[in-house]
Amino acid sequence: MDNYQITTAEELTQLIGEPIDLVKEKVGVQLDEDMIEFIAKSSLVFISTIDKQGNPDISPKGDPAGFVVVNDNSHLCIPDRPGNKLMFGFHNLLANPSIGLIFVVPNLRETLRIKGKAILSNDPELLDGMSVGGKPAVLATKVSVEECFFHCGKAMIRSKVWQSESWQARGKSPIVTQAAKKMGADQQLTDYIESEIESNYENELY
Repeated sequence: MDNYQITTAEELTQLIGEPIDLVKEKVGVQLDEDMIEFIAKSSLVFISTIDKQGNPDISPKGDPAGFVVVNDNSHLCIPDRPGNKLMFGFHNLLANPSIGLIFVVPNLRETLRIKGKAILSNDPELLDGMSVGGKPAVLATKVSVEECFFHCGKAMIRSKVWQSESWQARGKSPIVTQAAKKMGADQQLTDYIESEIESNYENELY
């Protein structure tokens, strides 16, 4: 057993401290104008779901800025595009509708966090309304907002994620590297795997 494990809320508060009133008051139950504007600028959202065993999962969704549709202060809709078909998050939502979202806007330090409940929809009119390049969304996740607030930018500042001078050089895709190792692939097969993935990225985004 870890002798330094935190096991109670009291121990956690003693270590971290209490949030100030201003921080507590920023947590809302409906989207306000600033949040709706932030979502309109966002091109990336991370989606957290929970399976029926209570295991968490998280998946990124990205599109041109404003791809998530805000219907009103309590409801939004996230389009899905062609992917790997594993559908972990979607299966989770069928078993447990709880959902968590983190919206990211490039070059902004703050993020927007949302909790709520979600359902899946294949309403043709809805999917067509979220088309890109003439291709409708494959599926839609309709979210009812229960809690929302802006998260401070310290993580982005510490990580220097928007500072290009701190970025590492882009190397070979980790998917290619992993697949090649599992298959015991030679260089020719590795190059083929890489070309197939690049072709998928280029031709099957929508």
